[in-house]
Amino acid sequence: MPDTEEIARDSAVPPDVRRQAVNWLVELQSDIVTDETRDQWQKWRMSHPDHEYAWQQVEVFSRKLRGLPSPLAHAALTPPHSSSRRRAIKALTVLIFLGGGTWVAGEGRLWCWWPEDYCTGIGEHRAVTLSDGTGIELNSGSAITVNFDDTRRLIRLMNGEIMVTTAPDPRLANGIGAARPLLIETAQGILRAIGTRFTVRQFDVSQQGKSSVAVFEGAVEIQPITGRLQQLEVGQQAAFTRDGVIAVGMACEADTAWRQGMIVARDMPLIDFLAELGRHRSGWLSCDPAVAQLKVTGTYPLADIGKILAILQKTLPIDVQLFTRYWIRVGARQEDT
Repeated sequence: MPDTEEIARDSAVPPDVRRQAVNWLVELQSDIVTDETRDQWQKWRMSHPDHEYAWQQVEVFSRKLRGLPSPLAHAALTPPHSSSRRRAIKALTVLIFLGGGTWVAGEGRLWCWWPEDYCTGIGEHRAVTLSDGTGIELNSGSAITVNFDDTRRLIRLMNGEIMVTTAPDPRLANGIGAARPLLIETAQGILRAIGTRFTVRQFDVSQQGKSSVAVFEGAVEIQPITGRLQQLEVGQQAAFTRDGVIAVGMACEADTAWRQGMIVARDMPLIDFLAELGRHRSGWLSCDPAVAQLKVTGTYPLADIGKILAILQKTLPIDVQLFTRYWIRVGARQEDT
């Protein structure tokens, strides 16, 4: 059960911060987003934990609206600083922070809008079996929608990461017709499963728009929105953007340790380790550039992130500074004088 402080978290975010977060969301919908705009947005996120908390809310909400008519699309098309944009931003702010399609306080759970949705809050994992027998495991802070019809079995990954274990289409076994393809859609393209077990991750906008897939059984076809089709075989992983596949490497089972509530690191830079750790806790977990490249190795249970940080502080030359329960900063250890 969330405690009183957790329940009050959403309402504690100042109204002006909520509006700023929504305004940034609208700005980033533009067809042309400059590096300067991205830098300013990142600086805004990092300047206060309330900013990061508010951004987490609007980001997941925006994924829920992808491909749907919404005030977000309207706001993005209106002139900057116009009264119509201000009205649209005000409406979005109310919808995101006070409406039914937002994160509830505490665990950061995203309430699903449709019966076929499945989702997890921050720090939560979930396994579901779909109507065709396909198994889906959702990592922390993940959300999918499911749309099966007569021609295809479509799963949209709105946010986060999933493990997919496919099942044969029961329509074929029942003699109803041809087997329907199992498709996974992300913001960057569509994956077609070929008798397989694989993970898919949707990165947020701070990674400038990419998805990744790792194949552990069978094969997966990647069709970027504007790029050429490419097939991954068992043991391969790749990242891809809307324009094509950008990196192919070896899949690693250790990267799926989240399914057992663990995180496994092998000479992982501290900044990357903290980024992975941050996926499993609410709030802002930042890293001083001075210690960003320190290497982390080991297997850590995600059930107690505070304990993980304590271990890191003992084994690395770092200090862990807790400003609030939502704001933690990892920096260089200050030697006693």
